[in-house]
Amino acid sequence: MRFFDLAVILAYLAAVTWFGASFRQRQKSLKDYFLGGRTAPWWAIALSIVSAETSTLTIIGTPPLAYAGSYVFLQVIFGYLLARLVISTIFLPRYFEGQLFTAYELMQRRFGPRIRKVTSGIFLITRSLAEGVRVFAISIVVSIILHTGGLASILVIVALTLFYTFEGGLTAVIWTDVIQMAMYVLGAAISFFVLLAKIPGGWPHVLDAASAAGKFQLFDFHWSWTAPYTFWAGLIGGCFLTTASHGTDQLVVQRLLAAKSERQARLALLSSWLVIFIQFSLFLTIGVLLWTLRSGAPVAKAQLDRLYPTFIWESLPVGIAGLAMAAILAAAMANLSAALNSLASATVVDFYQPLTRGRHAPAHYLRVSRLSTVFWGAVLAAIATLASQWGSVLESGLSIASVTLGILLGVFLLGVLTKKPGENAAIAGVVAGAAVMAWVKFATKIPFTWWVLIGASVTFTIAILASFVLPRTACQPAETP
Repeated sequence: MRFFDLAVILAYLAAVTWFGASFRQRQKSLKDYFLGGRTAPWWAIALSIVSAETSTLTIIGTPPLAYAGSYVFLQVIFGYLLARLVISTIFLPRYFEGQLFTAYELMQRRFGPRIRKVTSGIFLITRSLAEGVRVFAISIVVSIILHTGGLASILVIVALTLFYTFEGGLTAVIWTDVIQMAMYVLGAAISFFVLLAKIPGGWPHVLDAASAAGKFQLFDFHWSWTAPYTFWAGLIGGCFLTTASHGTDQLVVQRLLAAKSERQARLALLSSWLVIFIQFSLFLTIGVLLWTLRSGAPVAKAQLDRLYPTFIWESLPVGIAGLAMAAILAAAMANLSAALNSLASATVVDFYQPLTRGRHAPAHYLRVSRLSTVFWGAVLAAIATLASQWGSVLESGLSIASVTLGILLGVFLLGVLTKKPGENAAIAGVVAGAAVMAWVKFATKIPFTWWVLIGASVTFTIAILASFVLPRTACQPAETP
């Protein structure tokens, strides 16, 4: 063990945990705990969105995509930009019509309480499964540092993250995101230069070797329903994936709702794309450098996700390695804390508060929110212990989310673009979308980049058709926390 590096990691994690927990005194109500009192500046929300979108999955999962392939994954990022324009135009104006705490309150306003619970329930299931993969990704880094087993690594990270999320709410989440993102990008930049210095011939050799092997291929314009990273799958599929994840998933919508105004939310969302593009480019380049350094040596699929964190721990200078590893861990913790906070918000605001008809004092709901955070921490730890069998952490996380995000997107588009379909028709669309997505997932070879498009199209279309035969029920206004 390198005790100086370990000391740096422990000191850093202790400082971050203390910093997050220090926001406890600001938590007086659900607005404080789940929306940060709507006081965060747009640029902090933008960096927090980036952290939610990337996290450990990007840090350790993106370099292997270039190591084993090329830059074609970047085609998905162009779809991310198109999606942000769609969300800014269609969804944001509706979210800022009144004070919402979750994305699914909007569905109650349009359809009724049942569809609110259905959509919120889909989010809870999907986010817990996808976040379980992210927790497992964190455990990979911890096991490399401490040589601990998977379960012990998972418990260490979940316990630390739970502490400051429990105490500080979304305010702690956003501001720890800002610090962590700066740190892990700095760690990646240092890794880039250290890698480059280790390669004989430097960048010219990287260009020659990687170009000859097709590593710098960016665009693939052929049409395919089975290839995940083509230009069309990236632009169209990536657009639908991000429209769903950023427009209907509480993990990101919660950050947008925490903005001071619709304008600031739009500015945060659009500016986050540039940071995303730079990040993915940097981590793909690190993958190419690792491939060049190792002379293209094949790596077992199960070991690909360990490539980058292993390089950091074994090759960066003492102290710098500890700081880089600490930054990865802390960034992952920040993302995990956001997931815990969003899961708790959906649980309390969409289920518990309507059940109790809002008759309790704010302090009661704040206490239940904290207990809900602990509950979801335990759930994520349990899911993470199973995630080691699910393949690449990056693609596993994206594919899990893609199964149901299309259904959510279909319902939300139905809600904001149409007036005729009622709650019964929307539920019929959800059932049809779920059935089709189960078939796509288990009976076809269609890659995850198309799943959201398919799920949204089926849900939307069936709901429209069902509206001609199913009776419309009167919607009920969402209850205000």
